[in-house]
Amino acid sequence: MAGISGHWAFAFGVLGNIVSFIVFLSPLPTFYRIYKKKSTEGYQSIPYVVALFSSMLWIYYAFLKTNTTLLITINSFGVFIETIYVGVYLFYAPKKARVQTVKMLLLSVVGGFGAIVLVTQFLFKGAVRGQVVGWICLVFSLCVFVAPLGIVRKVIKTKSVEYMPLLLSVFLTLSAVMWFFYGLLLKDINIAAPNVLGFIFGILQIVLYVIYSKKEKAILKEQKLPEIQKPAVIVVDENMNKKKLPELTQEQIIDIVKLAGLLVCSDKVHVASCPHDNTCAAKVENIPNLQTVKA
Repeated sequence: MAGISGHWAFAFGVLGNIVSFIVFLSPLPTFYRIYKKKSTEGYQSIPYVVALFSSMLWIYYAFLKTNTTLLITINSFGVFIETIYVGVYLFYAPKKARVQTVKMLLLSVVGGFGAIVLVTQFLFKGAVRGQVVGWICLVFSLCVFVAPLGIVRKVIKTKSVEYMPLLLSVFLTLSAVMWFFYGLLLKDINIAAPNVLGFIFGILQIVLYVIYSKKEKAILKEQKLPEIQKPAVIVVDENMNKKKLPELTQEQIIDIVKLAGLLVCSDKVHVASCPHDNTCAAKVENIPNLQTVKA
């Protein structure tokens, strides 16, 4: 039974590595955008510093335990990729954000992680040291999994899922499932317990995405403007009968405007009146010849 359990633990560990690998790569589009625009555009460095600290902490715990090679592999990649993310952020961030990021790095990675290593190495020995580090990892992981509550609150308040990508929520949920079974089969509560909370929050995010994405679609459908219909050309005759005529082409309109201009703006028009006669005549001089307008 122990052999079968070990094989299943290895299988879930490999799957956990694959899913977590995808999760670690999920910020790549963000940093590609930062690289293209040469600006961090208001992005925060906190998630990447926290992820870096978490990966370092789990590596330290894995070295104190046995049969946790798969925990070392994925978190080693996490340290590598998160270091690149933080480095790119520091390169393109404004001075104020850069200073804040350096302070967080010194406080968490250097101060926090260094203090944990020194205290556990000098004050605890053997299995007790692993248990203490395991509980520290457990508490920190719970804090990390609670962090998405801010995003959940924002989604409920704004009724928009713009800031909660569905694929990332799905992969985080899958990751929690894989690492839960990995810890359960290894009988390691420090690995299994935090992922229960991670699974619950992952399912919550997916449910909220489904609910509010449907509401967004319904709102957009209601706000859709009706199509603008082309007005028909109406001509009213002497008998007030409305007749629809076909629309004129642009060339025909231009020709009509030219013709009207010739009639109105023609110079040297003299009108002679005959007060003693019954008829009057108009003598028109120098009126240019009008050309036939082709319809």
